[in-house]
Parts: sequence; structure tokens; C-alpha cells
Amino acid sequence: MNAPDLSTLTGLRSGKPTFYPQYRGAAERLERVVHALELISRALVRTVEGPETLICAVAEAARAHLDARWVAFALADGMLPDAGPRRLVLGPDATPFLVDNVEGPPLPDEVVTCLGDIRSARTSRAPVIDAHHAFVPIVLEGGVVGAFAAWTAPQRTLDTTDGAVLSILASQTAVALQNSALYQRGQRLLEHAEHAYAEARRTASDLAVRNAELESTQRQLGAAHRHQVLDEERHRIARELHDSVTQAVLSAGMQIEVCRSGVPDERRERLDLAKDLTRRAVEQLRSAIYALNHSKSSDRTSLPGMLEQLGVVHMPDDLEVSVRVGGTPAELSCDREHALLRIAGEALFNAAVHANATRAVLRLTYSADSVLLSVADDGDGDPKQMRLMLRMAANNDLDGHHRGLANMQARAAEFGGTFEVARARLGGVRVAARIPLGDKPSRGDNDNEVER
Repeated sequence: MNAPDLSTLTGLRSGKPTFYPQYRGAAERLERVVHALELISRALVRTVEGPETLICAVAEAARAHLDARWVAFALADGMLPDAGPRRLVLGPDATPFLVDNVEGPPLPDEVVTCLGDIRSARTSRAPVIDAHHAFVPIVLEGGVVGAFAAWTAPQRTLDTTDGAVLSILASQTAVALQNSALYQRGQRLLEHAEHAYAEARRTASDLAVRNAELESTQRQLGAAHRHQVLDEERHRIARELHDSVTQAVLSAGMQIEVCRSGVPDERRERLDLAKDLTRRAVEQLRSAIYALNHSKSSDRTSLPGMLEQLGVVHMPDDLEVSVRVGGTPAELSCDREHALLRIAGEALFNAAVHANATRAVLRLTYSADSVLLSVADDGDGDPKQMRLMLRMAANNDLDGHHRGLANMQARAAEFGGTFEVARARLGGVRVAARIPLGDKPSRGDNDNEVER
């Protein structure tokens, strides 16, 4: 049997007897290089885990490739200030003997000396590869920022291939360290941004609370100002009523009393009725003057409270007035409150004097954009006749004795509101005025609400 052809087995043709041992040596070195590059790639992809994890992985890759007894890594003082750890020494079996400033068991003198030289930048810029010792500087942007050093056992001899692998490891480590430092700095900036965002949200929430408090205070101050203006207007009206209208009514009553003597009996009954009407008018005026002058003594400063005062104090004793409120009361401007009060007063006066009513229901209903005031009575008023008066008022066809309804309609229209007259469930008349809360006219769905 013929001996196997070496070229057939290896795919190489050579007549030198030393070629196959060289081939085997080259193959083993190639295998070590591939394995080393795999270790390096595994180490460098751990950049995002932080500089400490990266340095430990790189040092272990160097130790495993060289089968080294000692591996030392250090950064020069002042270089890459954001990177860490600054020093690392792995001993036999990858045991850490030094991590940054945390020292373990004593180190060999040659390792301690090498670390000192690296930190003080007393090292060569070129790699140094001896039989059992390797020193490779870490160069970044043209400057030496640190170095790797390794010491192998007697059975492990270093060669140029090992030096090339360590040079690759050192150069990639420099870039990875810088990227890791940038990543860590970016993480800190992100955390700072998140903290600033959370702080901004808390500040916005606090500002919203403060703004709500300021708006509430502003509303209270506005209400206080309106109440002050309203009080001043009350006192002014009270003075005018006392000094002019009351005196005129009293004078009219005195003149009636003088005229009663010397008139026929059928005329005297009418004069007695006129005298009684003037007496009741004086009583109502005095009640109104008292209420206007003592409005601050009452706890009811809201519109519903003032309407209750209107029904209790200003109306005759034979008219029973009840006030009902629906919805959530809203803050109204002073002129709107004044208009609603005047409409309610006019409606109650008509019910008591003209319709001979004994009961009236005053209802105040708040909605999202408007307020509805309705007054219903059990009197003998005619809604059709009253609507006719309103149409005549629109054509300026009324005399001075029937202006009450027209005035109520005008007060509602002044604010873009509506005014209606209908038959009440109580049997008499129901008047209803709807006034929007804001400046725009209301388009509520309850304009035709039936009195309940």
C-alpha cells in the first residue's frame, strides 16, 4: 500500500519536510487569534453595562488569551476622568487582587512598579513584547491614556501574534472606554432630564393649585366689591324712597282724608279704598327702606337669599311667597342680580295687587350657561291679555299705567335673555325670564319649561 500523499490530505504542495510542522503552528496561532478576537468582541459589547464591567471583561479576555499569571490595567492620572475603574489587576485563575482603590493580597513588585509607571505616564508609546511579559499602551486621539500589561508562566511564550492581539484589544478598549463614559454621561443627563421633567410637572401642578386659589380669591374680592356697590346703591335708593316717594304717598293720603268730608257716600267708599291703598303703599315703602338699610345684617348675601328677603319683607302679609332653587348656584354679576331682583319684585307686586293672588312660587334654576327665574301665582290674571300688552309695548302702544311687563321683558333682553308669559299650574300666571351667565345669549333647552 502506498503512503498517503501529504498534498492530497492538506491541499498544499511542498517538498520541504518542515512545512507541515510550520503549518500546524500557524493553524494553532490562527485558532488562538480567532478565539482571542471572539473574547475581545464579547468584552467590547458590554459597553452599556458600565466602565467597570467593560474593564473586567477586557482584562479577562487578555488573561484567557495569554494564559497569563498576572494581568494589569491602569489609566494615567487625569485621563478619561469619567471612566472607571482606574486600576485593575487579575491574578491566577482570574482572581481580582486590585480593583480601583480596593486592594487585596500583596502584589508582586514588578506589577506594582508597572502600575505606578502607567499612572504617572512614564511608559513607552510602543508595545513591548518579551517572552513572558507584554506591555501595550492604550492610545486615544494621539495620546497615551493608559496601558495593559501581562506576565505569563514559563510554559507560555509570547510571540508577535500575541502582540498584535493585545494591540487590537488596547485600541478597541480605548474607544469602548470613551463610548462607555459618554453613555454613562448620557444616562446621567437623561436622569437629570427626567428629574427636571418630574419637577416641572410638580411645579405645574403647584401653579395650577395656586392659580385656582388666586381665581377663587379674585372671585371673592369681586363678589365683595359688587356687594359693596350694591349696598351703596341700596342706601341711595332708600334715601330717595324716604325723601321723595314716601313723602309723596303720605301727602296723597292726607289729601284723601281731607276730601272725605263733604262727599256723597258712594264717593266716600272709593276714597276709603284709596286711603287704604296709600296706607299699604307706605307700609311697603317703609319695609323696603328698612331692608335696604339693613341688608348687611343678614347672612343671606346670595341671589337666592335676597329673593327670600324680597318675598318675606317686601310683599303684603296676605301673599304667601315660597322660593325654590334648582341646579348649582353660580356667581352672577351685580347688574344681572339686580335685574333678576327687579323682575321678581315686579312679578310679585303684580300678583299681589293686580291679580289678587294669595300664593306665589318663585323658582330660580341654574344651568351650565344660564339662570332661569320664574314666578307663578294662583291669581286671576289672564296670560293672553298680558301677552297682548307685551306686543303693544313692542309698538310703543302702552300708556304709563301698564309698563311693568314691558320693563321686565326689557331687563331680560338687556343681557340677551328671554321673557315669557304662560298659564301657571297654580291656576294663575307664570312669568319666566332666562338670562345667560356670560355675554352671549343662552340657547338652553328649558326655555319652555313648565312650572312644577
